[in-house]
Amino acid sequence: MTTLVTGATGNTGRHVVAELVRRGEQVRALTRNPAAAEQRLPAAAEVVAGTHTAPESLDAALDGVERLHITVTAGLTEAGPELVRRAVGAGVRRITVVWGGGVGPVEKAVEDSGVEWTRLEPQEFMSNALTWTESIRTEGVVREPYDFPSALVHEADIGAVAAAALLDEGHAGRAYNLTGPEVLTVGERVAILARATGRDLRFVQITHEQAVERLLATGVSRADAEYVVGWYAASDAASRTVVDTVEQVLGRPSRTFAQWTAQYADRF
Repeated sequence: MTTLVTGATGNTGRHVVAELVRRGEQVRALTRNPAAAEQRLPAAAEVVAGTHTAPESLDAALDGVERLHITVTAGLTEAGPELVRRAVGAGVRRITVVWGGGVGPVEKAVEDSGVEWTRLEPQEFMSNALTWTESIRTEGVVREPYDFPSALVHEADIGAVAAAALLDEGHAGRAYNLTGPEVLTVGERVAILARATGRDLRFVQITHEQAVERLLATGVSRADAEYVVGWYAASDAASRTVVDTVEQVLGRPSRTFAQWTAQYADRF
């Protein structure tokens, strides 16, 4: 059987591809830039050009596919239901979807698709720490507006749970809240990074508006910037509560932030 993974080089997609390949699955990896993807993905993966935001162009990519992994992104809100419709029409019989933070049109289309589905609801990604690389490299500083607690989850664990849901029985119709094994504040994460890098790192708090302006400078809309920073100011209970879903699905503990930093310390 063949699984199509959309967003195959993204934060979670590449881990889904790697885990499926590790488990011997035939994987078709959808990406806008195949040349770059081939350097980042396992050689056994079949890399194809395309984007899930243009489902009308994906008939060839969906040919012979029985399983589909979708990561919901901002650009997929309108195109996602059509992608699901075309996938089911092409013969897809099992879908996993990494939600966009809520049950929107894409998530609802998957749920109503008539095929087996599993929704993954990860909390904050550990890889968000990669946004600190430049300030850590140049100044040894992390600047954030709030020292908020978060039950961070490793992206590789998301990928492994997705692969299990795609390949194994018993996951259909389930919505999986995914966290890591501990709740960490920003300051605690910085301390772990300091130990991993052997550097003296500092956490410096900035204002809410400074954080918004920083996002605006990257091209984010003000509405989205306010939403993101506002979430950090008042995150919901699920984002700071550890659950054992990863361990229940995979039969092993979820990865720690210390394990994540050991993998990525050279970037800082």
